[in-house]
Amino acid sequence: MTSEPPSTLLTLSRSLAGELLTDRLSRLLYATDASPHQKLPLAVARPKHRDDCVRLMSFAAQERLPLIPRAAGTSLAGQCVGDALVIDVSRHMNRIVSIDPERRRARVQPGVIRDDLNDALSPLGLMFAPDPSTANRCTIGGMFGNNAWGSHALRYGTTQDHVLSVEAVLSDATVVRFGPLNGSQLRDKMALANLEGRIYRAVFETIDRHRTLILDRFPRPDGIPRNAGYALDVLALGQPWDSRGPPFNLARLLCGSEGTLALVTEIEVGLVPLPARRRLVCVQFDSLSQALSAVAVALRRRPSALELVDRHILTLTKTNLEQQRNRFWIEGDPAAVLLIDFVDETGNGVDAAVEDLMAELHSRNLGYARKVLDSPLRERALALRAAGLGLLMGLPGSVKAVTGIEDTAVAVNDLPAYAEAVLSIMARHGVDCVAFGPAGRGLLHFRPLLDLSSRDGKRLYQRILDEVFDTVIRFGGTVSAKHGDGRLRSPYLPAMLGEELYGLLRQIKDAFDPHDLLNPRKIFDPPLLLSDLRAQENGKPVTAYFDWSREAGLRIAASKCNGAGVCLKSAGRGTMCPSYMATREEKHGTRGRANVFRQVLDSPEPWTATNRELLGEVLDLCLACKGCKSECPANVDMARMKAEFLQQHYDRSRVPWRARIVGNFDRLSRIASFAPELSNRLLAHSWVKSWLGFHRERPLPPLADEPFSRWLKRRQPAELADWKGEVLLFNDPFTEFYEPQLAIAAFEVLEQCGFRVAATPCLESGRIQISQGILRAAHKRLSRAIERLYPWAATGRWIIGLEPSEILTFRDEAADLLQSEELRKKALAVADRTLTFEEFVEREIRQFEENPFGDTRQGKRLLVHGHCHQKSLVGMQPLLKALSLIPGVDVQPISSGCCGMAGVFGYEKEHYAVSLDIAELVLFPTIREAGTDTLIVAPGTSCRRQIADGLGVRAYHPVEVIGMAIGLQMFRERF
Repeated sequence: MTSEPPSTLLTLSRSLAGELLTDRLSRLLYATDASPHQKLPLAVARPKHRDDCVRLMSFAAQERLPLIPRAAGTSLAGQCVGDALVIDVSRHMNRIVSIDPERRRARVQPGVIRDDLNDALSPLGLMFAPDPSTANRCTIGGMFGNNAWGSHALRYGTTQDHVLSVEAVLSDATVVRFGPLNGSQLRDKMALANLEGRIYRAVFETIDRHRTLILDRFPRPDGIPRNAGYALDVLALGQPWDSRGPPFNLARLLCGSEGTLALVTEIEVGLVPLPARRRLVCVQFDSLSQALSAVAVALRRRPSALELVDRHILTLTKTNLEQQRNRFWIEGDPAAVLLIDFVDETGNGVDAAVEDLMAELHSRNLGYARKVLDSPLRERALALRAAGLGLLMGLPGSVKAVTGIEDTAVAVNDLPAYAEAVLSIMARHGVDCVAFGPAGRGLLHFRPLLDLSSRDGKRLYQRILDEVFDTVIRFGGTVSAKHGDGRLRSPYLPAMLGEELYGLLRQIKDAFDPHDLLNPRKIFDPPLLLSDLRAQENGKPVTAYFDWSREAGLRIAASKCNGAGVCLKSAGRGTMCPSYMATREEKHGTRGRANVFRQVLDSPEPWTATNRELLGEVLDLCLACKGCKSECPANVDMARMKAEFLQQHYDRSRVPWRARIVGNFDRLSRIASFAPELSNRLLAHSWVKSWLGFHRERPLPPLADEPFSRWLKRRQPAELADWKGEVLLFNDPFTEFYEPQLAIAAFEVLEQCGFRVAATPCLESGRIQISQGILRAAHKRLSRAIERLYPWAATGRWIIGLEPSEILTFRDEAADLLQSEELRKKALAVADRTLTFEEFVEREIRQFEENPFGDTRQGKRLLVHGHCHQKSLVGMQPLLKALSLIPGVDVQPISSGCCGMAGVFGYEKEHYAVSLDIAELVLFPTIREAGTDTLIVAPGTSCRRQIADGLGVRAYHPVEVIGMAIGLQMFRERF
C-alpha cells in the first residue's frame, strides 16, 4: 500500500526556497531509478542551497520523516526508491563553486554533471577522472554516493580515490565538513560533545578494536573492487594505524554510503591532467572463454581500461540506429570482443605498449581480428560499449536482461572459472545470459534474460540471485563492485561480510543516523527482494492505432526505458531531449515521459480522464523530434507514443480546433494559394494568429506567388540523349505552396547532373497529422500517397524528398500505421526506394568520375544544422558528404539538437517561449558568431523559419547551395 504525503509538509513547503512537490505526477516521476523496483515516494523536495538542506533535515528529525537523497537517478540497485521524501539535488544545486588549477582541485555542488565539470576543466588541461558510462548525465553527488568508477579505473581508480573533502548536513541538521585530519586534529574532533564528535569516536573506536576483522572480511580494495557496506577497510589502511597510509578522512567513508549517513551539499575533488595520447586495441574472439583467457595477457601491458562486450550486445547494435554507425571495426560475428584502451598524460609509452600487445596477441593467436583505433574512431568504438545497458533494455518483448548479479566481482585470475560457474548456473535453469563490462578489474556484468512480469520469472530471478551470490562469496569476491548495495543486494551483505562485521556497520549507521532517517532500508533491513518490482503481472493488452507488434504491444514498448537517463543530456551533446535541455525538468525528458507512460498503461484502466491528464502534461513539451528513436539505446520512440496517446485522447474527448486547422494544412494552403497576396496579408494580422492559437509575435510562413505544380505545367522538359537515370521528386505541401523554388532548383540540379526528373502532384505523407495525433486522417493521406508512389518504387526507381520529415515518414511510421497487409507491403517497397535529396546526391552523384559542382571556392564556409528526423533516421553524414562535394568549401556541422520550431510547435502560443529557449541553447549562439563568409544550411523548412524569425538570418536548403555552386541562373547569390 502506498503512503500519502503527510499534511505537515505544507509547513515545510513554506520554509523552502526550492520546491516541494506533492502532486501525483511528480511522485510518479520519482518512483523509479534504473533498478527493477518502483515505489511512490511521499513527496519530492528540490533544495536550492545548503540552507534548504538544513531545513529539510531539521524537519525530518522533528517529524521522524525518512529522506532519500537523489541526483540523476541512474542507480541500478534501487538506492533512490522508497516510501520517503526524495531530495533531488540535481535541479538547483548544480554549481561549480571553484576550480584551483594550481592545486588541481575543484569544489562543486552535488548536482554538477560529471561531463559538464570536465567541459569547464578541459581548457585548463585537467579533468575529473572517474568515467562511468553515464558520465554525460550522472552527477558528482551521485558518483560520490555510489563511489562510482568507470572503464578507466585500472588507471584512475574510483571516485573515493579522488575525494578530498565533503560538506554535509548530519541527521541533527548540523553542518560539518569532513576532510583529512592529522593526529591532533582527529583527537580534537573526537573530543567534541555533539553528533560530529560522536561520529568520530564511533568510527575510530570501531576500527581500532576490530581492525583485523575488518581487513580480513572485506575484499581488499587493491585486488577486488567493492562498494559493499561502508568503507571501514579503506580507513583502516590509513593513518593513524598505518603511518604510510593517507590521513584519516571521513569523506572517504561517506563516499559509497548511498546517502545513508548524511546529506551532502558540497564536494571537493582532486583533478588529473588530460591524457596526451589515447589508443584503443579492439580484439575479436570466437568464444567468451577465449576472450577471458586474453585478459591476463593484456593486463601485463598495463592498459588504462579493459572492457568485454559479448555477442548479445553486439547483435543488438546491428538494429540500433545510433550504434549501427559505430560497428565499423567489427569483422564477422564475434562471440566477444575486448576493448583495451591505453591513455597517458605525457604521451610516452602508449605506442610501445600497443605494439607489444599486438605482437603478443598475434604470437599467441589470441583473437581472430585485431585493430588499433585512434581518435575520433576510438571514441565511437567506446560509445558502442557505453550503450550496452540501454541496448539490452530495448530487447523486444517482456523478457529483459535484468540487473541483480551484474555487480559481482572476483580476483582477475579467478574470472574465467567464476564466469564458467555463473554460466553453468544459467544453463541449469535454462536461462540465457549476457556478459559485458570491465573484465580487467575482475568484473563482468552478468544479466540473465528473464520475464519479471511473470510469477515463474520472479521465482527464477530469486533463485539465480541466491545461487550466484553464494558462488561469488565462495570465490572470495563481492556482491557489489561498483553499482552499490541499494535494496537489491543489501539482503546478501551479512552472508558476504559475516554477521559480526555487518553488525559493526550497523553501529556506524546508528552513530551517524540514530533515528534511521537517511535512506532507510538500504544496506540494513532491506525490503523483500521481490517486493515493489516495476514489472507488472498479467497486464491487459492495450488497443492501438500503430502496429506495436515488434515490441510485443504498446505496454511493453512503454517499458523499454530502464531509467538509465541517456536522455538527460546537456545542450550540445545530441538531439534528445530538447525540452529537457531547455527546462531541466524530469517530466520533460524521455525518461520521465516513458516512466509515466508505463505506470499509466500498467493501471487497470489506462485511458481514464485522470491518466490522460497526467500523460498530457508530460507530453506537452515533446517536440516529436525523434531524437530518442536513435539516441536512446532502447530506441524508445516517444514521438510515436505521443501520437498514439493523442488519438486515444481525442477518441474520448474531441479534436481541438487548432489541431483540426493544422491537420488540414494541405487543403487550406491550396485554397489560400489562389490569392496568395491577400492570404499573406490576412495571416499577418495578430488577431488571426491568436484565433488560430498561434503566438502573436511569430510570423506565419508566406505563401509563394505561384505553386510549384503550376510552374511545372509550363516547363518544357529537358532533352538529353543519354540519361543516367530517372527519379521522382516527392512534392510535399511545404514545397508546393511555400517554397517552390526548392523543387525548381532540384529539377535544374538533377537534370544538369544527367537525371530525368518527374514530380508527383502535391501529396502528404501524413507527417503533419501524425504530429497532431490525428492518426485516422494520417492513415487516409498516407494511403493515398503510397498508392501513388508504389508503381514508381516497384520499378526500382528512386523517390527523392526535399523536406526531411515528409519523405522520411515513408521509412519510419508508414508501414506501422497502415492496416491492410497489401498496403503495408506497398509501403515497405516505397520505403526501400525513398531518399532525402542529400542522400541521393551522396549515393549517386558522388560516384561520378567528374565532379559536376563547379570549380574550387576558397574561403567559403558552410555551417550546417541538420533536421531532427534526418539526424535520427539517417544521420548527418549523407548531408555533410553531399555538401562536401562542392570543391573547396569548409563544411562544419553545428552541434545543435532541435531548432525548437518542430513543425507547428514553435508557432503555438503556449510553446513560443520554450521554442526560442531551445534555439538559444546552441543554434542561435553559433550562428551569431559566424563570419560574413559563412552560409547557414538547414534542410528543414521549420529550421529555416526559426533561424529567419529569431535572428533575421537567411538559411539555405542544400539544394539551393548546390544550385549556387553550379551557377543556376535562378539564384542571385553566388559563392
